[in-house]
Amino acid sequence: MIAAGIGMALAAGLCGLGQGRAIASAVEGIARQPGAAARIQTAMIIGLALIESLAIYTLVIAIILLFANPFK
Repeated sequence: MIAAGIGMALAAGLCGLGQGRAIASAVEGIARQPGAAARIQTAMIIGLALIESLAIYTLVIAIILLFANPFK
């Protein structure tokens, strides 16, 4: 139970940090080149989806640790 909580807390915090950095970089890129805003936004959304998938994978593992108990 403690491992699931620590794992989920680390994943959520680091994914949030990564998403914040990705968005900040995308906004900076759009500010420098407004003509490439659509391409930068598309790449940012794909990157955010990939980052968010890491948190979802961690959530699935935490749920497995909490309810399935694979170490019996």
